[in-house]
Amino acid sequence: MDTTDSVSVQSGFTYMGRKFSDLSLNDNSSSAFSDCNSDRSGEFPTASSQSRRLFLSCASDNSDEVISQLVSDLDSNNIDEQKQAAMEIRLLAKNKPDNRIKIARAGAIKPLVSIISSNDPQLQEYGVTAILNLSLCDENKEEIAYSGAIKPLVRALKIGTPTARENAACALLRLSQVEENKIAIGRSGAIPPLVDLLESGNFRGKKDACTALYSLCSVKENKMKAVQAGIMKPLVEMMSDLGSNMVDKSAFVLSLLVSVAEARAALVEEGGIPVLVEIVEVGTQRQKEIAVAILLQLCEDCLAYRTMVAREGAIPPLVALSQTGTSRAKQKAEALIELLRQPRSTNAAAKNI
Repeated sequence: MDTTDSVSVQSGFTYMGRKFSDLSLNDNSSSAFSDCNSDRSGEFPTASSQSRRLFLSCASDNSDEVISQLVSDLDSNNIDEQKQAAMEIRLLAKNKPDNRIKIARAGAIKPLVSIISSNDPQLQEYGVTAILNLSLCDENKEEIAYSGAIKPLVRALKIGTPTARENAACALLRLSQVEENKIAIGRSGAIPPLVDLLESGNFRGKKDACTALYSLCSVKENKMKAVQAGIMKPLVEMMSDLGSNMVDKSAFVLSLLVSVAEARAALVEEGGIPVLVEIVEVGTQRQKEIAVAILLQLCEDCLAYRTMVAREGAIPPLVALSQTGTSRAKQKAEALIELLRQPRSTNAAAKNI
């Protein structure tokens, strides 16, 4: 089903036992989620003219009835009926923002959370995707978390289909935008599978995982979990690939992590200093600004790291940045140059490692 189609019905039709009159729908679906877009998995193969009729019927005064029937079908003993209902709810929540509130108020969230725990991979994927689309409405986030969605989403993130994993990462991102959910998500075991998705996922998976980790790692407890899960290796690898379109995102995540000593040590161990110096030299203005800020934080309290940064040839590109960079980059570059030019003591350096 192409959700950008203009759908017309020239005569009335019956859906779920109800008659609907002539309607037309011009559905220009656009992404409602700029940092982790909703439901980019394409249309489900079972979507048919019935799905089009559902959209049309929900444009009428009977939309509440239709949604109520779909929510009831989520509890069906027939798995195919559950799949169809979850699929239709996902489509409704994706394409019509008003429906996100209607669907939640009709009681869909709890049965969808149960569906996410299903052992059927396709049903689980449909449930995850429906929850993601409902989470685009800020009013629904609290109820989704309160209904116990976090642990099933983490499970889907670990063992689901590729699409389920990516959409689970996005849903967890949305829930993490409620501050009190961040620790709960971290303690539910989300960080290691997000790091795994960051390392082994496709481009979309890496992007979604990176965005979710950026949100979660504003909390110190989650920073430690991310370091322990081995986040530094994929971050450094992505920053080193200047053509990957992931340099900025990975550097922003790193900029949060380096406030933790263990993260600074892991960054150095994974070869991050040469990568950051290269970014200062040849990156975009924004990349240079992030990289110099990370290097400054790395060097502030450690003479050994200053020595390593200086030996990588950082001073010439830093001087250039102090003259041509953004206002913030200039300030950071000047401060880092001053640190690097301070007299270094071998004994003090060894002590600070």
